[in-house]
Amino acid sequence: MNTITADREHVKQMGRCHPIGDTLWLAMSGSGVGMRFTGRHLEISIRGGYVAEHGEPDGNYARVAVYVNGARIRDEMIDSPRKRLTIIDRESPGEFEIELIKLSESAMSVIGIEPMSIGDGDVLLPLPPKAHLVEFIGDSITCGYGVDDEDSSHGFSTATEDVTRAYAFHTAHLLDVDYTLFSASGFGIISGYTDDPGRRLAQQLIPDYYHSVGFSRDRFPGGIDPTKTQWDFGRQRPGAVVINLGTNDDSFCQDTLEKQQEYMEAYERFLCDVRQCNPQAELFCVLGIMGQRLCPWMERACGNYRKHTGDGRVHTLRLPEQDGSIGYVANYHPLERFHLAAAEALAPYIKKTMNW
Repeated sequence: MNTITADREHVKQMGRCHPIGDTLWLAMSGSGVGMRFTGRHLEISIRGGYVAEHGEPDGNYARVAVYVNGARIRDEMIDSPRKRLTIIDRESPGEFEIELIKLSESAMSVIGIEPMSIGDGDVLLPLPPKAHLVEFIGDSITCGYGVDDEDSSHGFSTATEDVTRAYAFHTAHLLDVDYTLFSASGFGIISGYTDDPGRRLAQQLIPDYYHSVGFSRDRFPGGIDPTKTQWDFGRQRPGAVVINLGTNDDSFCQDTLEKQQEYMEAYERFLCDVRQCNPQAELFCVLGIMGQRLCPWMERACGNYRKHTGDGRVHTLRLPEQDGSIGYVANYHPLERFHLAAAEALAPYIKKTMNW
């Protein structure tokens, strides 16, 4: 048996991956690795962060899926310090396309991919990059919050999050592009989700963490905080960036004009930041799946940005709003059917704008 590190020579690194020593650490929803394997035996060892090592009262461990030739063969909660997953084990060699995707979000738990075991003579190479890369910046909707739990009275659980059933992943699939996500449940532009409009949740703002590997309460080895670990934007150059933020801000803004204007102004500042980090990208600002009250203010923010900067590479789209006629998933989040409707609106809009 031989060991192979999950470096760029051997795997396609998807999302905001962070190598520490011989282990590749993943935080964000949708982060992972893709590889072409030729051989008889492949075993992947997954290491949990502090949460997996010491336990988590609510059971919000990282959820991971493994696909072989497009079919999901493993769906695992990383609830122990290490899990060894046998992916391929056969007498005669074969050729396989393999993806490991972190289904749950960064806020609760992280994972590391340790050196993988392959048989003598087996070969591991990265999946080739697709023609384009799209970044999605968002909140719980982008993460696929509760999409596996069709009981609206239930709350958050990483076990029922699945980013592959959410609009961002579906949009990337429809466009046949690579994707990277920066998203966290309950986060906004000027306030995270609050059940008291008089109380701003200032600790959960995407602009405060966008330059990091990912917001997380979990830790990498040695107590390294992903939130305080700088992301190198030169590692990925998306051709398009999709921003879907405002659903949680609306819980704070409600119909208060001053708060809505504050959201608009902060949104414009965030656009300036996103543009500085992604000078080559077209920016797509979208909103509306779980309510459209702030859509006009998002649109005004984009209009003001274009006016103040002269940057015309910013576009807006109102996504279809869920109506509840066929139900909801946990905490009244959208069913996969509504995620698909959003993707079916967004993908052709990006395709036409980008001329892809």
